[in-house]
Parts: sequence; C-alpha cells; structure tokens
Amino acid sequence: MSGPVQRPAELGDRSLFPRLEADVYAAHAAISPPSSRVEQAVADFMREQAAKGAGAFMRWKEAREALRPRLGALIGAPGCDVAFTGNTTQGITAIAVCLPWRRGERVVLCRGEFPTNVTPWLQAARAHDLQPVWVDAPDPLRPVGDFLDRLEQALRGGARLVALSAVAFQTGMRLPLGELAALCHAHGAELFIDAIQAVGAVPIDVVADGVDYLAAGSHKWLMGLDGCGLLYVAPERAAALRPLMAGWLSHEAGGLDFLGRGAGHLRYDRPIRQRADLFESGMANAIGLIALGAAIEPLEALGTATIFGHVDRYNGALSEGLVARGFRTLRAASVGARAGILGVLPPGDVELIALHAALGRAGVVTSTPDGVLRFAPHWPNAHDEVPRVLDAVDAAVAELRAATSA
Repeated sequence: MSGPVQRPAELGDRSLFPRLEADVYAAHAAISPPSSRVEQAVADFMREQAAKGAGAFMRWKEAREALRPRLGALIGAPGCDVAFTGNTTQGITAIAVCLPWRRGERVVLCRGEFPTNVTPWLQAARAHDLQPVWVDAPDPLRPVGDFLDRLEQALRGGARLVALSAVAFQTGMRLPLGELAALCHAHGAELFIDAIQAVGAVPIDVVADGVDYLAAGSHKWLMGLDGCGLLYVAPERAAALRPLMAGWLSHEAGGLDFLGRGAGHLRYDRPIRQRADLFESGMANAIGLIALGAAIEPLEALGTATIFGHVDRYNGALSEGLVARGFRTLRAASVGARAGILGVLPPGDVELIALHAALGRAGVVTSTPDGVLRFAPHWPNAHDEVPRVLDAVDAAVAELRAATSA
C-alpha cells in the first residue's frame, strides 16, 4: 500500500478517522464512516486501475480471494463457505430463491424484524404457496428464554426455515445462536441469521453454533462501504440448493479459459459450484471488497471480544446516565444478550425526532429506528465521550422543554 504509514488501531482512538466531523459519532449501527486505511486502499486501487485497466485485474482478484478466509474467521467459518455479495438483502434473497421449497411449507418470521429479513421470505411464500408463521420480537428486558419458548411453540407445527436477526436493530438485544440452531434443528427447521448488527461487533462462530445460513453487509460494524457483504452457507445446505441464480462465474474451475487460452475453450457444460460462492455469478464490487479488506484490519488486530467489552462499558455508563435523566433504557440485563447498540426512549414530554436533531446540532450523531433513540459506538469511541454526550442531552432536553412551554 502506498501513502502515509497508518498507525495501529487502539480502543478509543479515532486517529484513523481524521475527516470525521462529529464530536461523538454513535451511529455505527446505521453507517460507519470509512477510516483513512479504507480511503488509502480505495485510492491505491483506483490509481492502479486507471494506469493498467485490465492489466490490474489479476492482482486485485488475488487480494479479494485473500479476503475470503479473513471474513470467514470473523464468523468462525472456513473461507470456502463464504460468498461475497452486494448487501445483506442479496444474500437473503439468494437463499429464498434457491431453496427447494415444497408447497405448504412454513417459514417462521419475527414481528419487529428489519424488512431485509422479511420481504424476501414473503416473496418466496407468494411464489411457492408457503405459510408464513409470525412470532413476536424478543423483549430485551425479559429473559431470552421467554422468546425461545414462543419460538418453540411456533415450531411445533413444523417449519422449513426460521429467519431471525442475531441482534435486534432497535434495541441491540442479541440472541443465542447456538440455542436457536439447536431448537430449530430439533424440529426439522433450518436457521437463517441476518447478522449485519452482529458481525464486527460481537464474537460469532457459525460452525460451533450450527447456523445454516448467515448474511451481513459491510457498511455497519465491519466499517466498510455500502454495496458489499457476505453470505455464509453451511456446506451440507449448499449441496441442496437449486442454482437458479448462477451466472457465468458460477462454474467450476476452467470457466475463464476461453478468455486467455485460445480457441476451443468456450463451453457451457462445466458444472455449477455447489458452494456458497455459486452466488458470485458475475463481476464483483471490486472497490467495495478492497475497502472491506482494509476496514477489517482493526477488527482483526483488536478482536471482536475485546471490542465488545469496550463498547459494552461505554454503553453501560451512558445507559446509567440517561436513566438518571428520566430515559427508559432497552439494554438487556444479561451481558450475553447485548451487542453494540444502546436503545433508549426519551421522557414522555421530549419528542424523539426533535431530540435526535438537537443532538446532531450539538455534534452527537445518533439514529432513530422504529421510534427508538439509538446509540451505537464502536472501537474508536472513547469512554470520555460519555460525559459530553450526557451534557449534550441535558442541553437538548432543556431547549426542547423551553420551546414547548413558551
């Protein structure tokens, strides 16, 4: 890599984000800002692409292939079981389209789920005459066993697949993937996990936990760019998929021979891969993957367990301060049920969207999904930000109350 030497990542140090304007950026559950490492990697790629055109393809293809096992390591999977995608939705849709459904099969969905992990399954239900079965979202203030009991009740009627998020996008509640997978498999169901709010924020081990499918995008806790993601497919599940989304790059080895080995190599009968990467059907998002490779370097160096501990302590101090100011916290009592998100509800006389806007003007960037004020710090956020956030909250609430009483 050319350009200035990049300093190592350290918890609570945002030196790798010199362009970041906000005083406190706590919206990593929405979109993470790219680091200077990502900027440099993208600039290097563009410079070489501009200079060499097609001549740069193989070197950057090798860099992308080196990324595959690195992504696998972040979720506890072999690289060969990981596919590059354009986003979380693309990974979910790929499985929804390619599963060999049978008419009347049931698919269990969760009320309150982000639409990414609902819409593709409902479309599959319409196309294949499936039966959607709904369970209520887990309550972060209740034991996770309550949700598992409700899920088991839904599974007693039989199901082909259960689609859930590893971490709830509003509250940050984390589900126990191993227990979920065991419960699903005991009832003959497969488990699909939307992990966009988990990968890069908390440790994940899909193989140890028995997860069948997992999808995530790169622009949140992985700290990459929009338009890039990953899909994990357990090898025993990949073998059963119908390759309905296969393309010219989905064939087994030798499919590119006709481009560089002369005449006689153009064929259409090469077998389609029966692995996750069958979904890499055409040219990849080269910039997105190069950016992702640079983005995850700090995650690899620091470790997701260490990052989670850092963020959880930050959120704990912030939650305590907000509760003392009349906010209602949605933070789970159990450490194992938490991730990187802190969701809170403001006092009844404080309007959520107005509070969010006032915090933004004060340099504290948050988000407001589904009626929740969401704080989502990451490894660069320092613990000494918390008092500044609370001061900004005090000022914003006072401003809004004064405006209301005027």
